[in-house]
Amino acid sequence: MATPVDNPDQNHGAASDLPRTGPWWRHRPGWGLKRLFDLSASLVGLLLLSPLLAAVALAIRVQMGSPVLFRQERPGYRGAPFILTKFRTMRDAAEGEVWFRSDGERVTWLGRFLRRSSIDELPELLNVIRGEMSLVGPRPLLMEYLDKYTPEEMRRHDTPPGITGWAQVNGRQNIPFSERFRLDVWYVEHWSMALDLKILFRTFYDVSKRSDVVVGQNVDEVDDLGLSADRVRSDRAEEGESE
Repeated sequence: MATPVDNPDQNHGAASDLPRTGPWWRHRPGWGLKRLFDLSASLVGLLLLSPLLAAVALAIRVQMGSPVLFRQERPGYRGAPFILTKFRTMRDAAEGEVWFRSDGERVTWLGRFLRRSSIDELPELLNVIRGEMSLVGPRPLLMEYLDKYTPEEMRRHDTPPGITGWAQVNGRQNIPFSERFRLDVWYVEHWSMALDLKILFRTFYDVSKRSDVVVGQNVDEVDDLGLSADRVRSDRAEEGESE
């Protein structure tokens, strides 16, 4: 487990001291290499995974109909909004009598499989290619939470959001949100390409073991920050699904 940042001023390369204009990969030494790796790996990944992506899209269309993809506005680098893209995993709330069901009940068996295997996240490679995300970084939560973060928690946006991150390989939903935010800030302050590669390796290992995945988490179980319940709603605090 990483040690949270005790004194941010003692850490090197703080992104909060860097320029705010232009693409994020020009704002910190080494981020150009991070961007090159992101772009190369994402393009290769999409090419190799294209048969799987097509099969998943067809399966979603057959079971749940259109749309196949779920899109939602999320905060990116410095909090700038972008449209995150994932595979859809939940039935439409207006579909028949399903409107009264909880989010956990609306997740289909296919959706549960996609979440457990993290296949639902694969369309985010498009966000990476467009430069809106990185392969590794803090997970983008919901736009409405921005005004509820403390100044320290806001520092998690001093790096581009990622498909996986330091918090995800150190507990994911099994640790309180306050700890996840501390881990996100720790990552921002201690970033290196070696750390990114370590996180990617651990992510592949965790996914292969299908570990650390929670579906249908209750707000009372995760909101340990003393904030109003609308800060974290069900498992969507991470997943953000409101289909």
